[in-house]
Amino acid sequence: MGMNAASILNGLLQKNTRRTRTPPTNSITITNSIKDHLNSGSLKKAVSILFAAPVPVPSYIYARLFNLCSSSRAIVEARKVESHLVTFCERPPIFLLNRAIEAYGKCGCLEDARELFEEMPHRDGGSWNAIINAYSQGGCAEKAISVFSRMNKLGVAANEITFASVLGSCAVILSLFLSRQVHGLIIRCGLCWNVILGSSLVDVYGKCRIIGDARRMFDEIPNPNAVSWNVIVRRYLEMGDEREAITMFFKMVEANARQLNFTFSNALIACSSIFALKEGYQIHNVAIKVGFEEDTVVMNSLINMYAKCGGLEGACRLFDQPGSKNVISWTSIVSGYATSGRTAEARELFNKMPERSVVSWNAMLAGYVKFLLWEEALDFVFSMRKTTKDIDHVTLTLILNVCAGSLDVELGKQVHGFVYRHGFFSDLFVCNALLDMYGKCRSLRYSRVLFFEMGHWRDRVSWNAFIGSYARHHQSEVAMEMFREMLWETTPSEFTFGTLLAACANIFTLKQGKQIHGYMIRNGYEIDLVVRGALVDMYSKCRSLEYAIKVFNEAVLHDVILWNSMLLGCAHNGRGVDVLELFGLMQEEGIKADHVTFQGILLACIGEGFVDHGRQYFNSMSDKFCIIPRLEHYECMIELFSRYGFIDELEDFIKRMPFEPTVEMLTRVFDACREHEHSKLGEWAAQRLNEFKPLTPFQFETLPEPDLGKL
Repeated sequence: MGMNAASILNGLLQKNTRRTRTPPTNSITITNSIKDHLNSGSLKKAVSILFAAPVPVPSYIYARLFNLCSSSRAIVEARKVESHLVTFCERPPIFLLNRAIEAYGKCGCLEDARELFEEMPHRDGGSWNAIINAYSQGGCAEKAISVFSRMNKLGVAANEITFASVLGSCAVILSLFLSRQVHGLIIRCGLCWNVILGSSLVDVYGKCRIIGDARRMFDEIPNPNAVSWNVIVRRYLEMGDEREAITMFFKMVEANARQLNFTFSNALIACSSIFALKEGYQIHNVAIKVGFEEDTVVMNSLINMYAKCGGLEGACRLFDQPGSKNVISWTSIVSGYATSGRTAEARELFNKMPERSVVSWNAMLAGYVKFLLWEEALDFVFSMRKTTKDIDHVTLTLILNVCAGSLDVELGKQVHGFVYRHGFFSDLFVCNALLDMYGKCRSLRYSRVLFFEMGHWRDRVSWNAFIGSYARHHQSEVAMEMFREMLWETTPSEFTFGTLLAACANIFTLKQGKQIHGYMIRNGYEIDLVVRGALVDMYSKCRSLEYAIKVFNEAVLHDVILWNSMLLGCAHNGRGVDVLELFGLMQEEGIKADHVTFQGILLACIGEGFVDHGRQYFNSMSDKFCIIPRLEHYECMIELFSRYGFIDELEDFIKRMPFEPTVEMLTRVFDACREHEHSKLGEWAAQRLNEFKPLTPFQFETLPEPDLGKL
């Protein structure tokens, strides 16, 4: 307690004096000391000894230090080593300066690498490789290509390392033109059989979406390695050709090539995308044989594949294995339950998660959105905002889908404000979701303002959403005009044509509908089942049933939607007998009818006056087809009984309805009773209508008898 400050400081100085050692001045001693520290894993101490040394050390020591600085990203130590090298070596070896450039590049200090490169009095090919690779790995693809161009003009020969770095940079900026030029130089240098360069060419062509060239390059590689196979599988997956990605994986297995964990992951993602459970199971067996089943990446991909392909039992078996539970596998299980409609079980699992990522929240929300559970989705969104601040563009897109589905434009506007405040407006997916939300909520003014704000970076999804908003506003002529504007900016998709054909059907414009059909044929668009259904619907509504039948017959496969379009088309064109015949054919093909099918059948019965048939088909919905009749089916039956004077049956039908009749139903019953002079039911209908509309009372009176003498 009696020690003063002076004595404490004196003690510290004495300790410091005792620790201080005179640095060794002999080169051999310094070298051995540096090596001892490096062998013990102390890079900082080794560099400190070098930095204090007044003499140079052997070149291999500098090279070793630069390599360790590169691998450990030790920028301070790298600068010290380079400073000592250039200070005590009058003419530093070029290869050591190249190692210094590489170290600066690995540490992300590209300006230091550039300055050293420019100050070098002499350079070799390794110097150019080092700076090009530094720019390429540092995310400066344009600078890497610029330096390569300068190197090429000076006549410095490039090697496979140079070309690989440059091709990687071309892949980053998606420059197909430059990639082809580099490819030509590779051929000229006789390096076209190099497996690394072959794989790089496969990669760059695939990323530039020229998958045909990518496949040709892959087929030209004499002995593809694991990286080559992984690249081609990945590029097919990114191109949306999941089936070919899976095929290439199995070819890789046949070729006895060593699989990487990411090769398995990519193949399993492809299976998930096309619900290829059988192929996924086979890939699982391969993973077991080569010992990859317990790899974390492969395990997570397997759980995700089983969950998404409907094999929840298999996913749960893997998930329950020791050591397999992590945030990714938890998320996959939750997503599997949520997207298969088992949202209650998914929510239970979600609540049990020990930790969650933003992807976990998105997976649960996506399940609610998929099954149109808007109230549950809104509650979940509010819970999410209270629990976590994590949010990304997927979250915002899903929330906007909820706003669109629940027609909650006010909440949608709040999300729009959040998008502006938090810098998401530059995200095209979010802006397209905003356009879709405003269009579905019938806020055309906001949709129009947003669309023109997006400017030149909007895509065809943006155009589809914007055109769709006009179609929903029944402004079909404007939608067609916007389509013509769209052709100046981007190419339409099948979804565009589906929207336009629906617009043509709404305004009965057969000429424009035919023009759209012709445009698709001339430009080689695939007419899938959705578009084919839209064509059948358009031709039917435009009273051109022969074209509708032709389009229907051209389909290789007929799903329930296409059948429904044909049934409704015949019904609307007064071909009720044909509707019933088509329904028989539909059953023969094994197509399961839905509520739309029976709406078409009941409309056909109304048109033809088939009261008995209508009654039988209505009863068979629940008895035979397990379909609960909807409001529209009850409306059809009321119209059928009313139109043909089956008032007693109408009265009995009304009494047995599981819900109260709507105003429209009561009005139709009232009119039928007046027409067929059924006072009891008519007075009841009038009384009920007066309860709904007291200001405009209904009074039942039978229609007056016609005066035959005046006829």
